[in-house]
Amino acid sequence: MHDEIAPQRLRPETDASTLSFETTEEIGDLDGILGQERATRAIHFGTHIQAEGYNLFAMGAPATEKRAVVEQLLAEAAEKRPAPNDWCYVYGFDSPSSPQALSVAAGQGRRLERAINQLIEDVRNVVPAVFHEEEYKTRSNEITKGFEERQKRDLEELQQEAEKHDMTLLQTPHGFAFAPLVDGKVLDNEQFQELPTDTRERISNVIEELTRQLVERMQDIPGRQQVLVRAQKDLVREMTEASVRLLVNTAREPFQAYPEITELLSAIQSDIVEHAQTILALESETPAAPQLFSRADPERFYDRYRINLIVDNADIDRAPIVYESNPTLENLVGRIEHRAEFGALISDFNLIRSGALHRSNGGFLIVETDRILTKPFAWEALKRALLDKEIRIESAGQLMSLGTPVSLDPQPIPIDVKVVLLGTRLHYYLLSQSDPDFTRLFKVPAEFVDRIERSDDNVVLYAQLIATLARREELLPLTREAVGAVIDQNIRSAGDSERLSTHIRNIIDLMREADFIARAADAARVEASHVTDAVHQQIDRLDRIRADVHEQILRGTIHIDISGEVIGQVNGLSVLQVGEFAFGQPSRITATARLGHGEVVDIEREARLAGKIHTKAMMIVASFIGHRYASEQPLSLQGSLVFEQSYGGIEGDSASVAEVCALLSAIARVPLKQSFSITGSMDQHGRVQAIGGANEKIEGFFDICSERGLTGDHGVIIPADNVKHLMLRADVVEAAAQGKFHVYAITTVDDAIRLLSGMEPGEPDEEGSYPEGTFNRAVTERLEQLTAIARKTREDESNGIKKPANEDEEDA
Repeated sequence: MHDEIAPQRLRPETDASTLSFETTEEIGDLDGILGQERATRAIHFGTHIQAEGYNLFAMGAPATEKRAVVEQLLAEAAEKRPAPNDWCYVYGFDSPSSPQALSVAAGQGRRLERAINQLIEDVRNVVPAVFHEEEYKTRSNEITKGFEERQKRDLEELQQEAEKHDMTLLQTPHGFAFAPLVDGKVLDNEQFQELPTDTRERISNVIEELTRQLVERMQDIPGRQQVLVRAQKDLVREMTEASVRLLVNTAREPFQAYPEITELLSAIQSDIVEHAQTILALESETPAAPQLFSRADPERFYDRYRINLIVDNADIDRAPIVYESNPTLENLVGRIEHRAEFGALISDFNLIRSGALHRSNGGFLIVETDRILTKPFAWEALKRALLDKEIRIESAGQLMSLGTPVSLDPQPIPIDVKVVLLGTRLHYYLLSQSDPDFTRLFKVPAEFVDRIERSDDNVVLYAQLIATLARREELLPLTREAVGAVIDQNIRSAGDSERLSTHIRNIIDLMREADFIARAADAARVEASHVTDAVHQQIDRLDRIRADVHEQILRGTIHIDISGEVIGQVNGLSVLQVGEFAFGQPSRITATARLGHGEVVDIEREARLAGKIHTKAMMIVASFIGHRYASEQPLSLQGSLVFEQSYGGIEGDSASVAEVCALLSAIARVPLKQSFSITGSMDQHGRVQAIGGANEKIEGFFDICSERGLTGDHGVIIPADNVKHLMLRADVVEAAAQGKFHVYAITTVDDAIRLLSGMEPGEPDEEGSYPEGTFNRAVTERLEQLTAIARKTREDESNGIKKPANEDEEDA
């Protein structure tokens, strides 16, 4: 049976008088998270279990504010964990292209950085001073003097030997040479040529012998020079090492408990001693300064001793929580920057930059699923880091094997991090199906529900939530009537009068807008009227398309009848979604019926405008008609159904009751009331099933009728299962209370027939016959006529009798 729904059931509002406060100032904050107990348990489990692969996937609608809830729960877990170690990169003294990772206790990285910077300043002052000390000068001069005296002695011995043969050793621009003497004077070439031949030969032989001796002695000079250089280096090392050791020991003192730091300082000490002369050259700006470093920027050399503190946890006392809003490859695993020098791109370990995985190491990382999946290489890099348990800094160019500037290969850093992905249910199920690594790495799904039960306790908790949000957002206090209005709008957005929506973002938006309206009116608090105005303004900003569609209906461009009776025509209802705004509109559904072979033609399907669900619904309609009216005889019918003036796709089964009523009307030739609009799905036995968008559909037909003038005959027919979903606008409820508009609930197709046709549908007797004067009797009689015509036609054809082409249709 059908029932008219009482006005109070069309909008079961929250009774503000049951709220035990005047304004939200009088109630405390909400303790806990409303309605997300299942997700809370899952997150608590995932954050505390330490087994491999137990990362989390928080799924639900974006408006549920998953991120805020996840961060709140992670903060509670982070409080129970200590701050993780700092991470640094240092120079690879054994392999400069492979910077080494150094882990130190939280806060020690910053202390170490200051200590080493001070050490460098001290070294730059102390090392040059060593070379100006008297001891260094004395010992250096002694080493040089020994070399020079040895060389002088060799030359004096050669001079003495030459003098024995009346010869002398001369130093020329081209080196050393021997020349003959006569009476203590050097002979020139002309004088030498005037000497007797035997004398010249004797002198030549002596010169040759002396030259041989000179060459032998000169061959030892490079070796002696190398000894001199080594001696000077040893002296520099000896003199520098003592001073540098004192400086390094001072820097090492606070870090005796950290072997990694003391080992690093020892390596720095050795390298400073090894490069003491370079430091002297850089600080004195002498020509001996290595050309590798620009005198304008000697810091390049000292950069090798600094530390690159990429993760500094000195300012936290718990595990870190990092939200990465732009999870690119570089923002996740870090990057290596480059600088241009002499036309080339070069890098060093000081240009290594951390990624979100570094900063969240030892804590929690939150990433949006849709964002990471759209960033090249990012998803694979995250999986690789979790599987390998280490962060390896790689660029997109390296992964694509493209030519990249000369770069570094930093030592990977081990990680211990819990990753929380935020996404939708679709993301979760698609990844579960398509990526085998996903379920291995993200074993803890935390599902956020969209709705909770509308119980008295939950309403009270919801009021606390509204009070909490008002204080957090620094809004005006809300009266209890305003709280009730917010809750009612929340129920409306849930699409179910027995449920409350958990879409917190929508609540916050509504409260902000109501607060804006209240402040504009110089109100001291937010009233229910401000909330109502905010809702109306939200709709006004979005309903241009709805207004255009309704205007076309009201002007007669789109034909919708709301009065009179028509055979084979009924007003269906559909919902259009435009962004976040949905609205209903009536659709004219028409049907025709003629002699055929049991086919029901869906014109939408034939035109390829129908979706799969709509096609299924049409099959159910055909099955229902065949089962009810022609279970024991052929169905000699060809029916057709169409949404008139519909030029886009049709999907869903919510018009199947309207379609079957239109088709039965066409078969029985019984007109249907156009003052009604109807929506509902059905099964093969004629039972009416719930549909979506009931509120929008009712309001869409109401708006058209209201514009044309309500007569008291207008109404909407909906499934009885949808009554619990109703939360209609106040103007619709007011019209219903005044008897100007009606909403009926039905459970069967027969209920719809009774309302639309004004006839009793009729129940079959034991023989399957329907009572005279009933709607179903008219349908069966019409189908029997068509069957008789079809049978006669077949008999005539078998007897060779041909009829005019249109005679069967005229008989029908």
